[in-house]
Parts: sequence; C-alpha cells; structure tokens
Amino acid sequence: MKFTKTFIPDIQLIEPQVFQDKRGFFMETFRSDAFESAGIHVNFVQDNHSRSKRNSLRGLHYQIKNTQAKLVRVIAGEVFDVAVDLRRDSDTFGKWVGVNLSAESKIQMWIPKGFAHGFYVLSDWAEVLYKASDYYAPEGERTLLWNDPQVGIDWPLQSETDPIVSEKDALGCPLRKAELFK
Repeated sequence: MKFTKTFIPDIQLIEPQVFQDKRGFFMETFRSDAFESAGIHVNFVQDNHSRSKRNSLRGLHYQIKNTQAKLVRVIAGEVFDVAVDLRRDSDTFGKWVGVNLSAESKIQMWIPKGFAHGFYVLSDWAEVLYKASDYYAPEGERTLLWNDPQVGIDWPLQSETDPIVSEKDALGCPLRKAELFK
C-alpha cells in the first residue's frame, strides 16, 4: 500500500497494490500493520455502504458524540469525496480536501476524527463503502452545510441545477454556527 499525505497532512490517500490476471484482480483494502507504519492507529467497528445516483450529494456529516474516523472507497462508479477540518485549534481549520475516488482507480481516502465528510456522485451510479472507528450515534450526528461560502468547496457540479440533497443536508449548519472539535 502506498500512503500519500494531502494538503491537510492528516488526510491520506491510500493506493492498494492490485494483482491482476485473466480472472480479475485481488487487493488488500485494509491491513493494520501497514496503517500503523503510516502513523494511522485505528480500530474499525462498523462498515457502511451507500448507493447513490448521478448528481447526488451526501454530507457533510460528522458526529460530536462517538466521533468517527473513516476509510472511504468506491466500489462502483466515481465520486468527488470531501473532508472539511472542524478541529478548532488546527492550522487547517475550515479548509477542505476534495479527491475523485473511483472503482477504477481503487484509491481510498483516510479521514481522521474531527472532520466533516461528504461526496458528490459523478457517474450514473456510485457505491461507496467506508469503515468507521465508532458506531453511528444519531443523537450526536451533525451536518455542515454543503455549500457554505465560508468553506468554499469547489464541487464539480455537472448541471446548472442544484445537486440532489436530502432535507437534512439542505438544512446543514454553516461553519460559523457549527459545533466544532477542540
């Protein structure tokens, strides 16, 4: 596995070694000792799987209680995956990293605790899998407004109409009013 730090060094892209032959391919998507060697110390307790159609935007979600680190990958299609730093004392507070993740590239994104996460679907359909370091806790879930001008995410929207978002996501909180991490 190859680990590459992004503009926000705590967020890393993980490129697995893919073994291909006439039958298809094999790859390791998580290996504890490799992650430990890259400075990522995590114990995953939950796997999540979502399927979304083109122009869908999910997020930006985070949990104040049962804070989650996530390992995100796409197994069908392509998404623009985003993480926003909500750690009040961080040098990169309020900054974001956005990366295209696809089934074809097989690259994964490591998002540590203290970040909001979301994605926008670029293909007809996309299936996203992510491992979480703590359990889903609806009472602690929060949503950062996906189009908050203070954060300024440059979403690669494919149409002149707004993306497809849930009511919860449309009513997300702007950064200036959001509950933050220390």
